[in-house]
Amino acid sequence: MMNIQPIAAVPVRTAGALHQNRVFLDFFWDLAKPDQDIRLRAVENLLKYLKDNNEEDELEYTLKKLVDGLAHTREAARPGFSLALGQLLTAFEDITLQNILDRIREKHNVQTATKKFVRNAAFGSLFGVLALHQSGRLFKEPPVVLGSVQLLQNLTQQRQHLKDLPNKTMMDILAEVPKKVFEEVLLSALQADMASAFQTPEQLQLLLVALERFPQTLQPKKVKKLLGSSKIINDDNIGQLTHLLKMAARSAKKECALPPLALDLLKLSLREDSFQLFWNKAVVEGMLKEHWGPTHFVSFRLLGSALPLLSVYQLREVLSGEVMKQYGDHVVSAQKQDHFKLAPEMDTYVSNFLAGCQDTEKQLAVMVGFTSLVNQGYPVVPSVWRVVQHLQPAALRNYVAWLRSTFLRPRVDELLNFTSHKQMERKEELKEPPQFRLRKWIVARLVSIVDNNHVKKDEQLIMDIARFVFFHTFFSVKKACANIPETEEKLHIPLDGKTRALMVTSFFGLLLSVHNLPLADESVAPQKRPTGVTSDGSLWLERLVQYAQDLLDKPALVRPVHTLSEEQRQAWDSMLESVACLKKKGGKGHSAENAAFRQLFLLIGMHLFKAPDELVDIMKDLQRCVDEAQEKTAKKNREKGQLLVTKAKSGKRGEAEPQWVEVMVDILLSLLSQPSRHIRQVCKSVFASICPHVNAAALTAILDALEPDEDAEGDGPVLVLDDAEAAEKMETENDVEEDMENESDGTSDEEDDDSDGAVEEEVDQNFKAELMKVLQKKNALAAEKDSSEDDLDDDTMMELDKSLSALFSEQQKKVLARKDTVAKMRKKKTLLFDFKIKADNPLVLDLLEPLLSLIERGMALGNEQQGQEFLRRAADIFKNQLCRSKGYCKTAQDRQEELHFLLNKLMTKMQKLSESSVGLYYFSAALYVVKVLRGAPSGESVDGALVSGVAPDLRFMGNVDVEQVAGIFREALGHFMSRRKSPLTTQMFTDLFARFPVLCVKLLNATVQHIASGIREHQQGQACVLLLRAMQNRDVQKLMSGVPWLHLCTKVVAQLTAAFKLQGQMENKALQEKTVKALELCRLLVKLIQLQKLSVDLEALKSALQLLPEVFAFKKTGKLEDTYWTVMRHFGVTKPTMEKIKPGKDGGQQPPQRPAKKQKGFLPESKKKKKRPQPVLEPAADTSSAPMTDNARVKKGQGKTNNKKKSKRKADGTPASQPSPAKKSKMQNDKSVKKKKKNKQTKD
Repeated sequence: MMNIQPIAAVPVRTAGALHQNRVFLDFFWDLAKPDQDIRLRAVENLLKYLKDNNEEDELEYTLKKLVDGLAHTREAARPGFSLALGQLLTAFEDITLQNILDRIREKHNVQTATKKFVRNAAFGSLFGVLALHQSGRLFKEPPVVLGSVQLLQNLTQQRQHLKDLPNKTMMDILAEVPKKVFEEVLLSALQADMASAFQTPEQLQLLLVALERFPQTLQPKKVKKLLGSSKIINDDNIGQLTHLLKMAARSAKKECALPPLALDLLKLSLREDSFQLFWNKAVVEGMLKEHWGPTHFVSFRLLGSALPLLSVYQLREVLSGEVMKQYGDHVVSAQKQDHFKLAPEMDTYVSNFLAGCQDTEKQLAVMVGFTSLVNQGYPVVPSVWRVVQHLQPAALRNYVAWLRSTFLRPRVDELLNFTSHKQMERKEELKEPPQFRLRKWIVARLVSIVDNNHVKKDEQLIMDIARFVFFHTFFSVKKACANIPETEEKLHIPLDGKTRALMVTSFFGLLLSVHNLPLADESVAPQKRPTGVTSDGSLWLERLVQYAQDLLDKPALVRPVHTLSEEQRQAWDSMLESVACLKKKGGKGHSAENAAFRQLFLLIGMHLFKAPDELVDIMKDLQRCVDEAQEKTAKKNREKGQLLVTKAKSGKRGEAEPQWVEVMVDILLSLLSQPSRHIRQVCKSVFASICPHVNAAALTAILDALEPDEDAEGDGPVLVLDDAEAAEKMETENDVEEDMENESDGTSDEEDDDSDGAVEEEVDQNFKAELMKVLQKKNALAAEKDSSEDDLDDDTMMELDKSLSALFSEQQKKVLARKDTVAKMRKKKTLLFDFKIKADNPLVLDLLEPLLSLIERGMALGNEQQGQEFLRRAADIFKNQLCRSKGYCKTAQDRQEELHFLLNKLMTKMQKLSESSVGLYYFSAALYVVKVLRGAPSGESVDGALVSGVAPDLRFMGNVDVEQVAGIFREALGHFMSRRKSPLTTQMFTDLFARFPVLCVKLLNATVQHIASGIREHQQGQACVLLLRAMQNRDVQKLMSGVPWLHLCTKVVAQLTAAFKLQGQMENKALQEKTVKALELCRLLVKLIQLQKLSVDLEALKSALQLLPEVFAFKKTGKLEDTYWTVMRHFGVTKPTMEKIKPGKDGGQQPPQRPAKKQKGFLPESKKKKKRPQPVLEPAADTSSAPMTDNARVKKGQGKTNNKKKSKRKADGTPASQPSPAKKSKMQNDKSVKKKKKNKQTKD
């Protein structure tokens, strides 16, 4: 930076050096920036600069600027200057705090400030005290502490500006001040405020902070001297304390936080042993008696904050009192989105308490207290409550025991049961007893404990919960038995049908949670962890099945809810035998396969208790399939890919029984439609096990499941129910939804989580529209809107009832039909995601058409969410796992005729499509079929890799009938070139040419003909593109080397010559694009002919090209022009250069120019000053000796004059002065340059 020396004649300013250093001054600008990072960086850089330079004047200037900046008008700047001042005082300890405090008092005096600057002065004083406090040196100078506190006491009068910030600052100072400084300095200063503690909440809080900080100084005698009583919380003062609490609650309404005064009073009540008085009188009878508002929310927050401070007895008392009831009323009433909800804050309080508390009794008391808060039998807290994960194992075990006991004896009157004020206003009646509502919640809570992997639980507790839920879902007690703990106590109130149905769903959801439980061993990778296995390697399902077997073997002690028939019991026993057999064979090999079959057996066995009639036959078929599979595996090992049954064997089989894999596939397909995620996960494992054994018939069954039903083109299957049955079913669903509407989090049960909310919303909107139409048609809406007392007559009401009944009945049918459709879609989704066959399996060829049909239907579905998901998955399988896979079927020699027929079918069907997006998949399938027919070339290994040292045979096409396949693609090419709108694209044929050069050679002659015979210029241009790509292919050049290549080049030259004869055609965009593509082909063709020195006559082509400029108006640059001149360069013709023609001085002819546009911002010709005749000037050398005129003398003395003023003239008419010739020529040159630029812009 340049240093400017001060001039000696000018007196030096005191801060002259500061004004010269811009870097130093920028620090203060950055301190006022709104960005906090910039302010912090400025503080750091300022301190570093002052330490490095150590200049007194700079330090003095810094102190002055920082003190002034404390009262900055910008709110973001005050904290920056305050922080900088505090850090400066910390770094430079030689600066006395008393000096800074005096400066703050002098600069920011509220008493002497004008009304306009009172606010700034108040903030300046406050932030000045904060800077002194932040320096860390405040308590080393007791007089400064006293002065700061006195200054803050004066600032408390500026409440309209500072609110309670001065009191908070005093409390911060009081919380850190040493005892000696407090006794010597502050006690006398704060004595007046502490004596008037019951006047304002701030003064009371100041006293409470002092009592907590210095109990030895403020002993009961001293407190009695100040307040008149040794205890602050007593019967005499409780009224005043309640009033102050209410004031503090109202002042903290906008902050939505607990006032510190409330928590300090709570702590004081515990120290003075007056908690009972404070809670009952101040909170329950004081705060809660106010109108609903901030006092209630402060009471709730005080309850959450008090949890870590109370004893077990106090916790039980508080959590069963009126504050909890009011909190429950708030939670139930504040269900709408626009209502304020305190439940998340309370969850945080409880979560923090449980996480920091190691006392199991306190944890249990809090959990039981919040669970006991029930609204007409249904607990207020959600069944899926994440705070449970903080429970200690002992507390969790006791809590589960309490839940089980409450389930057996649901005494709602012993719990904290309440009815909200809104429910009392509406006089709502319960549809079911509160005991049943409580039991539903308890079952959901038990299942959520198992489902939450963060809960600290052992396997024994998990098994106890599973046994308890299973027993009371499917069994009842006859007689107590010590070996079965679930029989030791009977249900005091029997279970109803709705509760039992919900428990069935919850139990199988529990099975899913147990199936997905992680192992305790974290060393195993998540991808390799077995599912459904305990720590000792046994299956969870196996333990539960053994428990069920023990119950079935003791009919004298327990009674099944649904007694199994003899056939069902035989299926159960045979299932146990099959599982035992699979377990024995599991050690010899195929452990993964055996484990999958065991899980499937056990899961279906558990479902026998739910739907025994439906699963007996499935169980029998499953057992037969497993037996046959085990026998066949023991006899021989099949080779890879040899899964297809030959026609001879299938003919001999005739009408024999289907193979085991076919039956197994049918079983799995039937299970996939079940609304159980657990079943689908097990089916996924079984599918992976049987994929190597799948034959053609089994694959056909899978493909049939992907095909749409016959009625799928309409609105889907419509299930017609009797009105009574439909009403009963709808009522049951509504009851279950009503019970679960209070849940804040979703439960993890066995139901599928696939969401069809968008469809439901759309249907609801359509239903509303139909309902409005019916009401408007019957004039019901008009009658309802009118304020008259006239109602609809009886006939109209009867017609309206019939219309509404029909509409609701139709809506019910659609809802049930939609559920059936969701089940089918779920099956398809599982098949697409989980059923995988290796790419080299011959059965893959049978997947082509079904996948294409699925993609085509998915394209037609539009933007439906589920349809788009299936489309995405099907397209991914088709493109990435089938067509682009390195491995493909190379053993299809016996299916040549079938594959050629499939190829013809695909290409024929593709030509009938309307969109190229679907046609792309068909064309890819056709190329895949050609690849399968060709097989592996001689230079390629079985896995698709090239063999080193072996050159691939370009003419090798394997089993492909080249003439037949070329004819198929030739027909497709003709379709593409002869249709204005075709699903075929140029890229498709480009891929064909690149992957199969032999077929490319066969199609070149047809492609050449289409240069002239294409239906439009676009198709003709695309023919040029195809030829360009084909002739660039090195393999094609090798295959046609010699005479065929010469004949091809001759034909292309002739076609291009005819294509370039464009006389009489109008210039348009399509013709221009076609010409560009033809020129690109011509460029490559001429280059190849010249390089290869082929005997091809190019004169006709050259002559046709020379006529193109007459058709197109060539510009200086452009794709057409550049390509054209690139081609002509091969003929030795270069682009002519444009020569600029200068106008002749002797009046020669000038080229015609376009009229220049009117220049904006210039005077018109009529307003310009006319040129005056100029006198003959003498040479420049004699000018110096010539006498100066008066005007010249004036100009010499005055310097430059204003050019806009007109020059004065003398009386004789001669101009007063003229510019020098040099300046005049310069001005004229500038004008000429500007005119040239303008003309150039105009031409462009």
